[in-house]
Amino acid sequence: MALNWIWFLFFGVAFVVACIQFIFFGNADIFKLLVDGMFESAELAVMKIALPLAGVMTFFMGILQVGEKAGAIHFLARRIRPFFTRLFPEIPQDHPVHGQMIMNFSANLLGLDNAATPFGLKAMQGLQELNPSKDTASNAQIMFLVLHSAGPVLIPLSIMGQRAIYGAQDASDVFIPCLMATYATTMTGLIWVSIKQKIRLFEPVLFAWISGLTLLLGGILWYFSSLSKEQIELQSKVLSNGLLFSLILSFIVAAFWKKIDIFSTFVEGAKGGFETSVRIIPYLVGMLVAISCLRNSGVLGFMVDGMKYVVDLAGIDNRFTDAMPTALLHPISGSGSRAMMIDTMKTHGPDSFVGRLACVFQGSAETILYVVALYFGSVHIKNIRYTLWAGLFADAVGIITAIGVSYLFFG
Repeated sequence: MALNWIWFLFFGVAFVVACIQFIFFGNADIFKLLVDGMFESAELAVMKIALPLAGVMTFFMGILQVGEKAGAIHFLARRIRPFFTRLFPEIPQDHPVHGQMIMNFSANLLGLDNAATPFGLKAMQGLQELNPSKDTASNAQIMFLVLHSAGPVLIPLSIMGQRAIYGAQDASDVFIPCLMATYATTMTGLIWVSIKQKIRLFEPVLFAWISGLTLLLGGILWYFSSLSKEQIELQSKVLSNGLLFSLILSFIVAAFWKKIDIFSTFVEGAKGGFETSVRIIPYLVGMLVAISCLRNSGVLGFMVDGMKYVVDLAGIDNRFTDAMPTALLHPISGSGSRAMMIDTMKTHGPDSFVGRLACVFQGSAETILYVVALYFGSVHIKNIRYTLWAGLFADAVGIITAIGVSYLFFG
């Protein structure tokens, strides 16, 4: 039901705003822009997202199948069992989905988007097998997806790369603000969902794990903050890609050691990866077309202008409003917000306050609506319950944090 309301809201608001632009501002091209955007987004969903994803999904689903047969997933599940059994009380203690979720979170943390998606979709399928109501999101699925949509990335390499391309004096100066913003987003999502699901975060084991992970993150942050831009880029690339390749190799070695038919097992899992990629196409097309209509109607422009007016009335420094299009687009469209971030750097300069803030916005969270469409669509979930609101609230906290830390770091 929630997805029905999202569709109705997006198309309805887009139509109303387009009519306002045509009647009051004489924009005769607005409806052509909406229709052209619909066709472009439908093509984008299939040609640029689903089909490229099919190859990655096919490979990593095959590798995951090898890891499961070799017992590697079960090994990971045992290691994190004390934490996940309290955070996901509905999941049996030794279920392999624990290992699949931790691999998704680890790949996200390392900035390995191509690997994180297959791991996440595999975990969602495992959670769906445990879901008693197949068309309604379970508590475990909501917790997993809200944490995933927070998009905790240790080192925002792609953002730093874009800053370097546009001539930033220090492309890595947004590293610490991005990490602080995405941490705030993640913790907000965790707390929101825990309250809704009556999970006691101050329970000794949960509190110890969260505190330990926070200290570990702080230590990594302290280490990387002492390195130069070149060292950060080099060490992070080696760390993230080296760990991923080592993980794949360990699955293969474990399977070889146990005398498993590795290639046949890989092919068995790979078939499921291709089928999943095909199954999500209708959900992606539907959601991305609706998002395109909302974006092209000019809704975001009206929102930013209104926000600037209110901020001026309050007598507050309004410099942050020029970067708000990136923040407002980010829950809706990852590619759109990235394009807006680049445009902001072009217009104001990569080392301006606005240019840096746009980069911090981009690094503060994932694209919640895309994630909802992709992951719930892969398992035919129709009632997403409070997933979207939890993700949007966490994203709002990330935006506020990004503004605060950017004023702190960049004035």
